[in-house]
Amino acid sequence: MKGTLFLIVGPSGSGKSSVLMELKKSHPEYTYPLSATTRPMRPGEKEGDIYHFYSHDEFKQHVERGDFLEYAVVHQDHYYGLIKQPVIEALQRGEIVVREVDIQGFESIRNAISKEDLVTIFITAPNQEELIERIRGRAPIDDDELKKRLVSMRAELSKARECDYLVENKNGALADTVARVVKIIQETRS
Repeated sequence: MKGTLFLIVGPSGSGKSSVLMELKKSHPEYTYPLSATTRPMRPGEKEGDIYHFYSHDEFKQHVERGDFLEYAVVHQDHYYGLIKQPVIEALQRGEIVVREVDIQGFESIRNAISKEDLVTIFITAPNQEELIERIRGRAPIDDDELKKRLVSMRAELSKARECDYLVENKNGALADTVARVVKIIQETRS
């Protein structure tokens, strides 16, 4: 392939979604593939803006045909998956493709895309305490939910060594974090 898939990976609270949103604003020339989901459309959403909306049966048919690079069931209810064809076509055209994924998605995609076509960037906070504060700051959560997230966070952090790059996202320094990610993309592609 002529293009490169850049995966933005990291634990909950690392800021990977914020990094991706800023990348979209500053680099609209990159390709940002859409996911499919079975969750209901929210007010103001349209088909094809952020997601492709499938019924559970449609989603399962796509899974059976192997149409996803990765997919997962979230909150034991709704399916989310990255549709394979647009990613492969963009890579064949030589494009820079950027996608945010969780650890499960990271592992699936690196088994589906060759190492020469894939660059993984792990986004993290300066320390675990800051990640915990960011998680708590999003919405109130009880102690049991926090314990589950801490177990997940530690498992996710253990995967940082498997990524090509590690980028620390300090509080109040999102622009610097995005600049480091852009530099990685540009240096990799040159």
